[in-house]
Formats: sequence, C-alpha cells, structure tokens
Amino acid sequence: MRKLDDAQLSQLADELRRFLIKSVSQTGGHLAAGLGVVELTVALHTIYKTPHDRLVWDVGHQAYPHKILTGRREQMGSLRQKDGIAGFPSRTESPFDTFGTGHSSTSISAAIGMALAARQQGIEREVIAVIGDGALSGGMSFEAMNHGGSIDDLNLTVILNDNDMSISRPVGAVSRYLTRVLSSRFYNEVRDKGRSVFRRLNIGEFADRWEEHMKGMMLPGTLWEELGFTYLGPVDGHDLPMVLSTLRNMKKMHGPLFLHLVTQKGKGYEPAEDQPITYHGVTPFNPNTGKMEKGAGSRSYTAVFDDWICDAAEQDSRLNAITPAMCEGSGLVAFSERFPERYHDVGIAEQHALTLAAGMACEDVKPVVAIYSTFLQRGYDQLIHDVALQNLDVTFAVDRAGEVGADGATHAGSFDLSYVRAIPNMVVMAPADAREARMMLQTAYEFEGPAMVRYPRGGGPDVTEQDDLETLEIAKSEVRRKGSHIALLAFGTMVASAQRIAEELDATVVNMRFVKPLDEDAVREISASHELLVTLEENVIQGGAGSAVSEYLNREGIQTDLLQLGLPDTYIEQATQVEQLQEAGLDDDSLLQAIRQRVSAAHAGLSSAIS
Repeated sequence: MRKLDDAQLSQLADELRRFLIKSVSQTGGHLAAGLGVVELTVALHTIYKTPHDRLVWDVGHQAYPHKILTGRREQMGSLRQKDGIAGFPSRTESPFDTFGTGHSSTSISAAIGMALAARQQGIEREVIAVIGDGALSGGMSFEAMNHGGSIDDLNLTVILNDNDMSISRPVGAVSRYLTRVLSSRFYNEVRDKGRSVFRRLNIGEFADRWEEHMKGMMLPGTLWEELGFTYLGPVDGHDLPMVLSTLRNMKKMHGPLFLHLVTQKGKGYEPAEDQPITYHGVTPFNPNTGKMEKGAGSRSYTAVFDDWICDAAEQDSRLNAITPAMCEGSGLVAFSERFPERYHDVGIAEQHALTLAAGMACEDVKPVVAIYSTFLQRGYDQLIHDVALQNLDVTFAVDRAGEVGADGATHAGSFDLSYVRAIPNMVVMAPADAREARMMLQTAYEFEGPAMVRYPRGGGPDVTEQDDLETLEIAKSEVRRKGSHIALLAFGTMVASAQRIAEELDATVVNMRFVKPLDEDAVREISASHELLVTLEENVIQGGAGSAVSEYLNREGIQTDLLQLGLPDTYIEQATQVEQLQEAGLDDDSLLQAIRQRVSAAHAGLSSAIS
C-alpha cells in the first residue's frame, strides 16, 4: 500500500468496500460502521508505519476493513465463528490489533498509555486513536482527553469518525452541535474565504488568529483546543486524497492532535446508507438486494420485554425507560414511539444511566434501565453506591445474560449473577421461559427497591405469554418434576436442560427463579430428601447462584453432597451459542456426564440405579 499513488489507493478503497460487502453478506456481522471508514483505514495504514506506529480502534466493529488490509482477508469467511477470527480487534490475533475492544470510549485512554510508554522507553512512535460511531458520548473519552491534552510533548493523534450515528441515533449536545455547526457550509465557507483573504494580504499570523476566532464564535470555548489538542477539520472522510494529505501534514506536527472527519455510516452500499441502524449488525444477506435471512426460532426475550414495558407504561404513568444507546437491541423502539416523553437514551454512558435512574427514583418516578449484562458491568460502582446503598426503586432489565454467540467474550453476560448477588438490597431473578420473564419484570417493577431480571439473547421455551401484569411471590421456587435421589436446582436458561436430562436420571427438577433472595425453605426440604443436589446456571460458578446454595447449606450446617455446574473460569470466544455451551460443559450430554461422574465417585448404590 505504501508504494501506491493516490489514484491507486482510491482504487484499492473501492475494491475494499466491495469485498467487505460480499464477505459480510456471507457470514453476517457488523457492516455499516466498517463501510464508513474504508477511506480512513486505507489512509491510516498508508501514512503510518503500522504496526510499529500504534493504531487503536474504538467500538471495534469499525475494524473489519482494518482486518482485511492486515493479512486476514482470506480468513474473513470464518468471521465470528468458532476457531475463526473475532468480530473485534484482538491482541492474540494480529500484531496490528494493538488493543482489544468490544465496548466503547476506551481508545483514547489506551492510546495515551501507549504513547507515554513509548516516551519512557525512548521509542519514536506515533499513536493514533480512532473514536466515533457514538463512542464520544462516553464520559471516559472526555476523561482521557482532559489528561492527554495536558501533556504537551505527547505523540498522540485522536481521530473523530463523526458519522452522525451510534448503534442508535446519537444523543447529547456535543454530538448535535458538532454535526450542525462544524459540518455546516456556512462555517466552512466563512473560514476558508477569511483565511484566503488574509493569506493574499501576506498576514498569515493574522489568518491563524482569524481561524481561532471563527472557532471561538462558532464553538464556544473551542472545546478541543481548550482541552489542549490542536484541532483540524472538519474533513470529508470519504475524500481519500484530502484525508491522505491531512494525515501527511499532521505527521509533521507535534503534541496532541485532534482530527475531525465527517463520514457516512454505510457509505457505498445503498441499503446501508438508507438504513444504517438496520445494517449496523446483519445476518447473512443478498448483496444485490440487501435482503437478510430471517432466523427461525421462538419469540425472543427482548420482544417479551418490549411488550411488557409498553403494557406496564399504559398502567403506570410514573414508568420511565432508560437505555445507554441500545434502543433497538434492548427492545425499546415501540416504547420510544409511544411514550417519547418518558424515554431516555443517554448515549454510550452506562454510569450516567444508572445514576440518572437513581435520581429519578428519589422523586417518585419509577425508572426501568434496559441494558445488556456486559454493559451493566460498566456501571457497577453506580449500581452499588447510587442505587443499592440508598435502596432506591430501580428496575433492571438485563438482556444478553450468559453466552451470546458470535460477539464472543467481550459481550458475554457471564458474571452478572456473581457481581449483583454480592450487593445488599438487590433482588435478582432469572426466568425459565417467556411467560415467566414477563411475570418477573412486573414483580421487579412492583418491588419497592432495586431489582434485576436477567435473560438470555434470543428465545427460550415456547410458552404462551399472558396479557395481564401478574407477579410472582418473592423468593419462591417451583418444582417442575418430582424424582428421587438427585435434585437439579436450575436457574433461568438451565431449567429447560434440567427437565430434559432429568428423565434419564429420574431427578427432581426445581425451577429456582430467584437467585437473591434464595428460596431457602425449598433448598432445606430438597436436601433432606435427596442424596445429591446439582445447581445449574449460565453464569460463572464463582459467586453465582450455585454459590448461594452452597453458602446457605454451610451456614445451616446441612451435610448434603452438592455439585455446582456453570460457566468455567475462562473466556469463551466467538462461536454459536450452542457451541459455546458445549465448550462450557453446559450442553445436555456434558451435564449428564458430569452428574454421572459425581454419582459414580461418591454414591455407589445410586450409581447402579441411574446407569
């Protein structure tokens, strides 16, 4: 690439865009964001000496063109599949992937760390952070800018990919103002004509001052300059010669630099340009028509939540919904349209989302926070200190709990039962099916304190939902099958598996429903009549639901054999959800094998009975 002229690089960009569309149409994955950074990616790898120069991507689904250009073109057919390449940058995959990322707003912090390390080691190195696709709405990015701009001799370049989009529409004053003002024809024409006049008069220094005053008038405080960065832009991010020229000039500059690129999400593929949210993440599709394959299966838990929150909002005007930039993913589209005044998308700002909910709860409003399990981790301090410590009435609808498939370890909801169960005042529930999910959401909403319902990606057992707003008794489980000797205490998604394997074991199956508070009466009664208790959960074993059972038995001095089965102490990479559960030992065959091994080792008489 570094031997090609600008015309050849433009041809390369066109070829790269066509290949990206064809490849993702076969595998599925993230499409629109990558299409928007094709020219930028070509320019970055041409101008900078990657991987010696460090290129750090934010919200890593922008990085497909980067992967294709850095030796992984032939592997794109394995994208997001078991033993294939990841959908996000991964340090174990390529030296060009300098920092792993699946969440957002991390690139500037990581880049500053790399730049400081290079300075300490005496290494001449450029470090470039590409942030955008909504990530600038995350407070962590401003924390990093505040720090980085204070270091005068730092070889750091921050590039804002301003595509007027995040996964959902961008929110916040910064996003709206940058897009409206800095990309306006008026701003650019006045700036350019003013500079031209002063250059012709041979008063270049005054021209520079003129530009600064223009920025000051149009952008009060000159935000990026005041943070200590030299600001350049806005630049058309699809004008490759202009991007190349700008980056070449920036390499000659010193200190922290900020380049503002204006791009179009989905650029070069009409269906993605017209519907950038729909084509943010896609299933395999026909590249000629854009028509996607529809996945078969049961109704999703996200759809169950969508129906419930609209029904509940009809009944209670105090209900408000909060999401950190995941309107579509969390199932809030219908709510946002029907109750716009009670819908709050805070951008990619999970910490703010939780404290916002806490503030509402202080004033007799009933907030529902719709959030992925992996993103709830980012607001853990606020969950403890701002919500639970004050025992505030906040409902958490936690989607994508457990293994999530192709998005891999960065998006897996493997830990929420453990990290939430440790917090006082919390109620934690896990539904076994769609009908139970609806009942639990209403139970959490009516509970006068912080309560969480966690449910998986996709669908569950096909159980007819009710239209009413029925609740469950707190800390009350249900026995779904009565057997002998072995009792399977199953939580959430594992109830269906427990019911299937129970037939071969003649085991009792208890749908535990509540992780916290635990149904201790049921555990005590079951332990008195069974020789082996087996806990099943799609969460890490450490500190999870099985640990709650173990803690209770130990506290009460109940001597019962207990086998805890859950996710292992490792990160499970991208694959289908079925393959991930097999790797975790939570498929039916693995569960049967683990239980039989325990029986064989500790219960000789029982072993012959179930063999």
